[in-house]
Amino acid sequence: MIDAAAPQDRPMNAAGRTVAFIGLGQMGLPMTRKLIEAGFTVRGSDISRAACDALARQGGHAFATAAEAAADATILITMLPNSGIVHDALLGTGAAAAALPSGALVIDMSSSAPLDTRKLGEELAARGLALIDAPVSGGVRRAALGTLAVIAGGAPADIERARPVLGAMGSSVFVVGALGSGHAIKALNNYVSAAGLAAACEAVIVGQRFGLDPATIVDVLNASTGRNNSTDVKMKPFVLSGTFGSGFSMALMAKDIRTAADLAARLGQSAPGLERTADMWDSASAALGKDADHTAIYRFLADLDGKDD
Repeated sequence: MIDAAAPQDRPMNAAGRTVAFIGLGQMGLPMTRKLIEAGFTVRGSDISRAACDALARQGGHAFATAAEAAADATILITMLPNSGIVHDALLGTGAAAAALPSGALVIDMSSSAPLDTRKLGEELAARGLALIDAPVSGGVRRAALGTLAVIAGGAPADIERARPVLGAMGSSVFVVGALGSGHAIKALNNYVSAAGLAAACEAVIVGQRFGLDPATIVDVLNASTGRNNSTDVKMKPFVLSGTFGSGFSMALMAKDIRTAADLAARLGQSAPGLERTADMWDSASAALGKDADHTAIYRFLADLDGKDD
């Protein structure tokens, strides 16, 4: 059963209020800001010197390596691009896990592969460390507001231990099952989100070719059964405006959809729509480049001009 609860303020001892945060990107920095505002001591690390400097300016403590950031922390958060990078940050040579005390809690808030998360949990448990997965939904805007939706998987006691930290960054915590469950739902959610965005873009492209006004198409979709998150919050601000600046990259969206497709394959479950969507977004990412915003899927679809993809 999914338990959606508003995070509660719970007392923590001084050690529990020191949080290591690995990955200070577009999501990580605003998330650390909310932790600092909630009274946590944040020790962060990122390969980007500019990101580390930004953390220091907002009141955190920046370190060159994940291991240095992990010192003195009993809770460590990762917000990184994929499972492999999370694994390297935690268990690579000189990485963070070795610097954590026995009994420390690791919270992977990245969009990782769920079966990899379960394996990582076993490796960390052998070192006396606990792991939960707690990816988020809501994007940069809601990260800045501290209103992210947190999707948590893992042992119930570990999730309860994490609630004060998660509550500083999110307005709701969904407890969805065993370790890896959060990452599974996040990948599946992004598949549904990406499919809705692509469908909305195709509808506008076809309608415009027919002679319809794109803004009118979006207005009608939003007053009708075609309404979805993309028609509501992405089409006018980022697609029709031509800015393509939502703050979430096409490469990351393509990666998340492929994660969902790979999960289906590893479970032996046929999911043809999911596989085709993953192929389309992989092609779009390759065509437009890793730095393209995910809303630029419109450009990819418009450029197809009737050709098979």
